[in-house]
Amino acid sequence: MRQGAGALFLGVCATVLAIAGADDPYRFFTWNVTYGDIYPLGVRQQGILINGQFPGPDIFSVTNDNLIINVINSLTEPFLLSWNGIQQRRNSYEDGVYGTTCPIPPGQNFTYILQVKDQIGSFYYFPSLAFHKAAGGFGGIRILSRPLIPVPFPPPAGDYTVLIGDWYKANHTALKATLDNGNMLPFPDGILINGRGSGASFTVEKGKTYRLRISNVGLMNSLNFRIQGHKLVLVEVEGTHTVQNTYSSVDVHVGQSLSVLVTADQPAQDYYVVVSSRFTSPVLTTTGVFHYSNSAGSVSGPIPGGPTTEVDWSLNQARSIRTNLTASGPRPNPQGSYHYGMVNTTRTIRIANSAGPVNGKQRYAVNSVSFVPADTPLKLADYFKIDGVYRVGSISDNPTGGGIYLDTSVMRADYRAYIEIVFENNEDILQSWHLDGYSFFVVGMDGGQWTPASRNQYNLRDGVARCNIQVYPKSWSAIYIPLDNVGMWNLRSEFWARQYLGQQFYLQVYTTSTSLRDEYPIPKNALLCGRASGRHTRPL
Repeated sequence: MRQGAGALFLGVCATVLAIAGADDPYRFFTWNVTYGDIYPLGVRQQGILINGQFPGPDIFSVTNDNLIINVINSLTEPFLLSWNGIQQRRNSYEDGVYGTTCPIPPGQNFTYILQVKDQIGSFYYFPSLAFHKAAGGFGGIRILSRPLIPVPFPPPAGDYTVLIGDWYKANHTALKATLDNGNMLPFPDGILINGRGSGASFTVEKGKTYRLRISNVGLMNSLNFRIQGHKLVLVEVEGTHTVQNTYSSVDVHVGQSLSVLVTADQPAQDYYVVVSSRFTSPVLTTTGVFHYSNSAGSVSGPIPGGPTTEVDWSLNQARSIRTNLTASGPRPNPQGSYHYGMVNTTRTIRIANSAGPVNGKQRYAVNSVSFVPADTPLKLADYFKIDGVYRVGSISDNPTGGGIYLDTSVMRADYRAYIEIVFENNEDILQSWHLDGYSFFVVGMDGGQWTPASRNQYNLRDGVARCNIQVYPKSWSAIYIPLDNVGMWNLRSEFWARQYLGQQFYLQVYTTSTSLRDEYPIPKNALLCGRASGRHTRPL
């Protein structure tokens, strides 16, 4: 640990009760982030390791746990981790994206203080700066239900994290340079399963049922997951217990997470685990092994095929994913007890993505605004009342149809408002969006242009609540969100080159209240940078 880091960590722990839930359990982690050689596709690359691991270690937690994660940056460049799907209730300072959190300088550390308040389910963490995500630094997060809260399926015999994603042989620095020079990235070179281009294995016992927590941690492509000769029973999507539909394969769009149950009910041998790209030409495919512990033979037969470019197949599967209304969520009351479809929305925001050149370089935009980071995290600018860092209203509620321009785009919305967001995709490729700080209700998706009449087909009863939403080519998707979490929240494309080149903005959920019931104060150990440098948070 760096000099002084230990003392600071102890100081943070001594004061953590001021922020985290004092009556809930604590889990402590110390992570050293380093470079290291990795060979996922058979070529040496500079990987980003956490405690020497690629992918990084899983986080095991239970609803309401406090997670105290001391991250030591042993890289030669600034670093941040963000927590995909962890809602950071009242605490966007800990979100780990540049709009909220100062980067950890090389050779220094920062202790994240997170609480998985009122959450269950499958998520992941990832590095949010530069193009680090193309080098590793990601890992699974699982949040189990508290012991007395019923779960709508028997305890599985085993619980596996399955991190899938497309991958490049090029180093992350070369990919970043390509984007910085105004060019688009080439097609990826392969697909990884838990950091391996081939050879990932999952051992099972015949007759038993296993939970697979699948997250697409890749950079651009939707992926299809399947296991030769076995059915997949969907049970959870990003913290929501779902109607338990059975599928032969599932699409997992970039940034998304879900859980399936798989029963080892076939003759005892090895079977292919297959992951392949969707909506691409050519189709990338990789395989792993579903290994019976008493296997009589290795994998055999042709690799099972899956859907390739069929949009309707994926759209119909997406529409079939619905909330299990009678199951308990993080609390004992049924998930269906919140009747989201009976609340009138107070505002409609229409979001349209676009692509084009700005000053001769490739950029991507939301409602014609291509996001550029400010010199100071936006949340710190709010706290210290630093003028000129960003401008509220720098992005419109509706597509403008105009040319792309650069700005630090921030949209303000009222705390406790109930809003509708419609994502409109007029491009020929699938889009995948994520909103930090929230779980929202997916109420509809379809091809063509959205109009107010599209609301007639909304699912206002059992749409799934999640934090990522796909939008099919030349299509739209709509969500409802109760804005019950004050803070500065990143709304971004999960197509990583697109978010890096501007397809993102920040949603400022705003209140004039300064009550701790609405938002926690700035962490005492918050790093300060940009125009906030040299200022003071609160006494340690």
